[in-house]
Amino acid sequence: MTSSISTPNSSNPNDLVLEIGVEEIPSRFISPMLETLKATAVKDLGELRIPFTDVVVYATPRRLVLFVHGLGERQEDLVAVYKGPPWATAFDSLGNATRAAEGFAKNKGIAIDDLKEVDMDGVHYAVAEVREEGKLTASLLPVFLPGLIGKLVFPKNMYWRDPAVRFARPIRWIVALNGGEVVPFVYGGVKSGRISCGHRFMGNKNIEIKNTDELLEKLYDNYVILDQEKRKQKLLAGIASLEHEHNGIVELDPEVVEENLYLVEYPVPFIGSFDEGFLQIPQEVLTTSMKKNQKYFAVRTKEGKLMNFFVGVSNNRAVDMKIIREGNERVLRARLEDAAFFWTEDRKHSLGENVERLKNVVYQEKLGSVYDKVMETQKLALWLCEELKMPELAKLVERAAFLSKADLVTHMVYEFPELQGIMGREYARIDGEDPRVALALYEQYLPKSASDSVPSDNVGAILGLAERIHIIVNCHKVGLEPTGSQDPYGLRRAARCINEILWARKLDVDVREAVRTCALTNRVDMRTVDKIFSFLEQRLLVQIKEKDYEHELAKLAISVAGHRPLQALRLVEALNKVKDEPWFDGLVTAAVRVRNILQKAEKVSDSIDPALTLKAEEKSLYDEIVKMEPFVAATLQTSDWTKLTESLSELSPIVTGFFDNVMVMDPDKKTRANRLAILKRCNALFEEIGNLGTLKS
Repeated sequence: MTSSISTPNSSNPNDLVLEIGVEEIPSRFISPMLETLKATAVKDLGELRIPFTDVVVYATPRRLVLFVHGLGERQEDLVAVYKGPPWATAFDSLGNATRAAEGFAKNKGIAIDDLKEVDMDGVHYAVAEVREEGKLTASLLPVFLPGLIGKLVFPKNMYWRDPAVRFARPIRWIVALNGGEVVPFVYGGVKSGRISCGHRFMGNKNIEIKNTDELLEKLYDNYVILDQEKRKQKLLAGIASLEHEHNGIVELDPEVVEENLYLVEYPVPFIGSFDEGFLQIPQEVLTTSMKKNQKYFAVRTKEGKLMNFFVGVSNNRAVDMKIIREGNERVLRARLEDAAFFWTEDRKHSLGENVERLKNVVYQEKLGSVYDKVMETQKLALWLCEELKMPELAKLVERAAFLSKADLVTHMVYEFPELQGIMGREYARIDGEDPRVALALYEQYLPKSASDSVPSDNVGAILGLAERIHIIVNCHKVGLEPTGSQDPYGLRRAARCINEILWARKLDVDVREAVRTCALTNRVDMRTVDKIFSFLEQRLLVQIKEKDYEHELAKLAISVAGHRPLQALRLVEALNKVKDEPWFDGLVTAAVRVRNILQKAEKVSDSIDPALTLKAEEKSLYDEIVKMEPFVAATLQTSDWTKLTESLSELSPIVTGFFDNVMVMDPDKKTRANRLAILKRCNALFEEIGNLGTLKS
């Protein structure tokens, strides 16, 4: 085989390569391990003070490879600076060294003449600079490389000879070259050298690597595409060719692409077919069976309809690819026959008949059965319908909630848990359930991830909200709230989904009231309820900030409307539009000034005498406050944040004018008390719309 790839730039003879040859590593281990290998190598080289220009890592299922380019010939020197006695103590007036200087110099292993006088905070000290000359890099590599291998920890490790040596799979060979020289060491009973191994079926078993320049090229000549990016390009190019030949579109699921990438060393895509009769089964069943069990790609028409073809990736370019194709077709046929059997068996019972069986399925040992969870979620979902003033959805929501987990006890979901919700939707359709109910059984789980779509219908949205609120409340009830990085019941994800659904569907729900309602039904104490409020508020803050709103602006909006996430987002949007306006900055400054004055005042009366408003500016402020108080209250009730900011823009120059022209601390006691009372009422108005002072850094 003729090489057609470029090799790394290895003009430096001190380039280093480490190849760890193993039995096949599970594909899911490899991508994270590449990051670990590179990060660990960079860290260890830094700690050893070995200079380098670049670190590159490669992997296939049978090898992990590290390239270090531009490796320095020796360590950088280590210079340590030590502070000794004061210079006046170390040397007398004639410049002669005292015992203090002699002892310090001896302790640091340097001559007295090498001590330096250094000024530190006005005091002159005797300082010793101790230089440790860097060692030759070649002398450090035999310790560095096995140490590096020992730090590679996989999700599951095994041992084969020495129980103290563990790796993802047994190590069979190690190539370790510094330029053209072998770096000698033994790891796991395997001695390092220059002998690598080609492709298991198509390459030579023993390949001599003379120097670091040769590794990629010689492996390529032996059907190992070491560079995963080049391997991916070949994989996708082969699939594109098959698409053209069969006039279809291959469904390139990113997870399946990566899995195949690390299952082969030389990808050979092929296309196979299955009986068209299997297309009567829901397409998600077919595609899931292909992906999960066989790592195949589904094929669709250009219009998106599933075809009775699949694309697999072989690690062997056989003389007759027909044999490989037929073997894979037989395996897939058996899988699809199982799926067809499950489909037939499940249809013998309606979803409604399955609900009773949920009593025997434990949701969580402290929280009862899945049936209990379904019934409680149903009650909360109906409460949400009332809260949202959507009585027309009540019957649909009630039925959807009742059937929401019925597919958990089907054969299909037992075999393919990822089809939960999908099968509920399909079986509901067959049972003749209302289409919106069937859709809700699927959409109750949306969004499944940060980039996933949200429910397209409010029936599924309400059901999804009810279940997530129920989960958050009840997990907190039994002490299963998230701690640090641990969140086994996905409560952070549940909180995120609640906000995403409310925002996307524009559902104005008082989440605190929903939590209280759920807590009352489930007998949750108020202390725990307060913890839940705090948890939800913190998650809301994180999500709003993720939309690139300033921290303090987000906090202000949440302090006003955090119990209603939809309104919290709308308020921060309204505030963000005006935050750079001069009037808004002036209003924030005034709010801070009002608060500071009141904090310094000993006692401020609530009583205001309009007759004592001597100056036009204080009368204007008083009149504006009186006018705005009912307006602000109404605006907070209706959540008309645009009108609120418009009113604040009118208030801002009046408050500013007051401070520019009115002396609050007037010598006259009554006038002073009256002005402080006006400011107290002004501050109360500000507090209604949040602590504006927090926006002033």
